[in-house]
This record gives sequence, C-alpha cells and structure tokens, in this order.
Amino acid sequence: MPIHRRFPSQPLADAGGRVPVVVIGAGPVGLTCAIDLATRGVPVVVLDDDDTVATGSRAICWAKRTLEIWDRLGVGQRMVDKGVTWNVGRVFHRDQELYRFDLLPESDHRRPAFVNVQQYYVEQYLIERAADFPDLIALHWRHAVTGLAQTPEGVRLDVATPDGARSLDAAWVIAADGARSPTRTRMGLPFPGQHFEERFLIADVTMADVTMKAEFPSERLFWFEPTFHAGQSALLHRQPDDVVRIDFQLGPEADPELERQPDRVMPRVRAVVGEDTPVSLAWCSVYAFRCARLARFVHGRVVFAGDSAHVVSPFGARGGNGGIQDADNLCWKLALVLHGEAPESLIATYDEERGHAADENILHSRRTTNFMTPKTRAERQLRDAVLDLAAEAPFARALLNAGRLSRPCSLAGLSLQTPDSLPHAEGPRPGDACPDAPVVDGSGRAGWLLDRLGGSFALLVLAGANAPDRARLSGLVPGLRCIVVGEGPPALPGVEVLRDPHGVAGRRYAAGSCAAYLIRPDAHVAARFATIDAEEVAGALARASGRSGLTIEEAA
Repeated sequence: MPIHRRFPSQPLADAGGRVPVVVIGAGPVGLTCAIDLATRGVPVVVLDDDDTVATGSRAICWAKRTLEIWDRLGVGQRMVDKGVTWNVGRVFHRDQELYRFDLLPESDHRRPAFVNVQQYYVEQYLIERAADFPDLIALHWRHAVTGLAQTPEGVRLDVATPDGARSLDAAWVIAADGARSPTRTRMGLPFPGQHFEERFLIADVTMADVTMKAEFPSERLFWFEPTFHAGQSALLHRQPDDVVRIDFQLGPEADPELERQPDRVMPRVRAVVGEDTPVSLAWCSVYAFRCARLARFVHGRVVFAGDSAHVVSPFGARGGNGGIQDADNLCWKLALVLHGEAPESLIATYDEERGHAADENILHSRRTTNFMTPKTRAERQLRDAVLDLAAEAPFARALLNAGRLSRPCSLAGLSLQTPDSLPHAEGPRPGDACPDAPVVDGSGRAGWLLDRLGGSFALLVLAGANAPDRARLSGLVPGLRCIVVGEGPPALPGVEVLRDPHGVAGRRYAAGSCAAYLIRPDAHVAARFATIDAEEVAGALARASGRSGLTIEEAA
C-alpha cells in the first residue's frame, strides 16, 4: 500500500513577472499537463490546495491509449510494472456466462488493452516524474486559488498559501481541478447535464494473493442480476497489492451513510468471495454520478481539462482516460502558441476536438447507464430480452451494454485534418490515433513505432509500391521529421530509417496503398498521401498546426 506522505510546500513569490502556464490541480490530468509541457520546454507552475496523493483507489482502469501517452512522457513502464494488466472481459447473467470479449486479440502491441493501478500510485509516479524537471515544473502544495481575473496579457490569480496571500500572473491557466471545479464555479460557468439517481457501492478488499489468483483472473467480470446480489448488477476488477475491487449497484433509495458501514459492506463482499475466504476491507465509497460538460472548454486564456470540463459515469473507464487524452491534445498546441510557432486560434481546436470526444463519451455513458438501470417498462423488457438471447445470439450480444470501454476518439472530419484522399484504403484515416508496431532502428535495436512518433510533427513514409526515392525526402519540408519504415539504405540527413521485421507496420498502415502519413504531435493522423508531394505535405502541415489561415467554421 502507498505511503500517504505529505509533500512540502514551496514558497510562492508575489507576481513580479508572468509565468507561461499555471495548472490548477495536481491530479492525474494536471500532472500529465505539467510533464507534457515541460518536455516541450514550457515552464509550468502547479497549484494544489492539498498536499497528499488521492485518498482511496478511485480511478483504477487505465487504457492502452493512456499508457501510450504516458510512455511518451517517460512514466508508462512504471504504471505497467505496478499494475494488473488485462485484455479480456466476461459478462454474466445470474450464474450463466453470456460471452467474453478480447479488447486486444492481435499480438505485436507494446501495451495491453488496460492496466489496473490505483489512482494514488498514478499520482505518486507522476509527481516523481515531475521532479525530473526542477527548472521547468514548480509544484506548490497547500496553495488554494481564491480569485481569478482575466487581463489583456493573460490571467491574474490570487492564491492562499501557507505563507499568506499571494498573487500570480500567467499567460495561460489550465483548470484541472476536478468534478467540483472551484475554477468553474468562480467563473460562473454552467455545467449542464443529466444526474442519475442510482447509487453504487465500491468496496476494495484485500485477500491472500494465492486465493486471488485462483479465484479471480486478471479479467473484467460483470454480472447482471447475480445470484449473490439479486436484482442488481456487480463488477469486479483485480488491483495491485492483493486488492480486489467489487462494485455493487444499490438502487436509488439506498442510504449512503448506512451502506458504507463495514457491517453492511462485508456481507455483500463475502457473498462474492466466499464465507471462508480471509478478506479485509481496505476502502469503500458510495456514489451517484452525472453526465455533464461545459458548453466550451476554452474561456479566454483559461482552459478546462478532465473532470472540470466533463464528467461521465465510471462504467467504461472514460473519465480519467478522457482527461489524459485532453492533456495530450492540449499541450502540444499550447506549446506551439507559446513558442510563437502557431497562432492563438489553434487553442480553439482543443475545444472542438475534445468537445467532440466528450460528447462521444457522454453518449456511451448514458446508453450504458440506461441499459444497466432501465427506467421504463419498455426499457426493462428490451433489456431482459437481450439478456435472454445473448448467450446464443450474436446480434443480441451487440445490444448488451455493460460499459463500452474507453477507446481513442477519432478526430475525422474536424478542422486540423486534411480531407482523406484515399477513402477506400485500409489503415488509419485522418483523425485516427496511430497504431503501434514493432520496429528495428539503424543500430539493430528492437523497439516500437510509437516511440518514434508523437512529440512533434512527423512524416511517416512506408516502403511499398508507392514508396518515393529516399533522396527526395531529405529536407522535403523544412523542420519536418521524416521516418521511413521498410528496408532501405542508411538514414539521410533529417530521415530516420526503421526496419519492419515482421511486416506488422506495413499491414497496419496499408503500405502499398498509402505512401505516407503526416502524424501530429499527439500521434493522431493529420493527413495521408498516395504519393508524396512537397506542396501537399506543407499544406497539410500548415493546416494541422493552425497556420493555414482557415477558421474552424471555414475548415469544417
């Protein structure tokens, strides 16, 4: 179990100059933003009104896409080493298994579909990674923002510190201060959405490792109307430290104070794990939830990310993972603007793209909740019919909804992507997240393609029928990295050559149909090309970095 140590507070000087970015909130999203910006050379001040990591396990399911983002930031392996990895989910109705699914059925991926690791470990590892940037990241604990005012140059913050009231000027503020966001409240921003009355109990219980491995494999287990919890639903996940999380649906009339008492929790737990299994309660909580979002995520020089911008139900693991993808989308844009390499209007595309993702996550979350907790007779009849048919009928399994699990959102058709000129070609399309593949570098070292992508714009060139003359690629577009995947001569200036030892990259990127992809700093595809033309590549790069002169409305 983690050590819930307190972090020392650094003094915060009065505003005498303007810092580039202030992040409000040192949770997973805020810390990811700080580290991402620091890797791009942007100084960041992080303010948090607490001085410890999260209490209780809270968010535990971290998706493949999130792990790939953390890999780029130098902390992904640590999450995987500590966590419980899983790819398989199983769905039951009472005692009958209806079906199982594999979220990563093919091999040759660096990361699993999901890793389960408690939020307090995630925060601890991110804090320790942030310490690797002492000249760029200043973490200030027990510093509560008490006032915020936009100025012509940025944002003026009033801060309550252990040493008294201070003020701080920032060019930009990232509000990552959670679902109850004081920043959102302070700015008087409506947070419309739907509140669900249903209550759920989370119980984290500790049992002997040998018992856990024998009884509970590293899989996601979901029950509709289980015999151990009649008429409701339940969900089970394994965690590190011999901990199992069990999530019980309680119904809308449940008393939260009563249901979190150990003498109420443990009988429910023992009904799952067995009366004779040695087990102890590590943590529990009773919650209800809502689906809501800000109408806009960007308000002048204040940008909202994570739960401060949007909240969803926990079913599908779309909350924390969506917040990390917010950080991934925002920080490269903010760095380009601060470095003078893109216009400020580029930040508006964060609102466009992550607003689209929030709408997708909320839609899936509402559908899951409505299926799990039908409110009308017709909804109940439909759900019961699906459950009755799902064991034998594949079409019914497609309707069965125990949580559509987090996947990277496609940005297809949005402003920064160049319209697809290869609509019938296989492979990732403009707006899609890049798939990984094993590669070998020029020194013979085995590695992964995603380690070469992301961080900055890159042109990914594929060996195949349409492969260009390598000499043409050197300096094709000034300042644009070029990565060639396939057999070939040694790298030229500005061109890195990677071998595709098993042909996986070629298959995943449809080598032969596509000659090249323009890859964004967040490892999403900005454009793809049948042939390589310097003018077309430069035009797609200008569009993807917000320098094409198009407004969002004109580009849509």
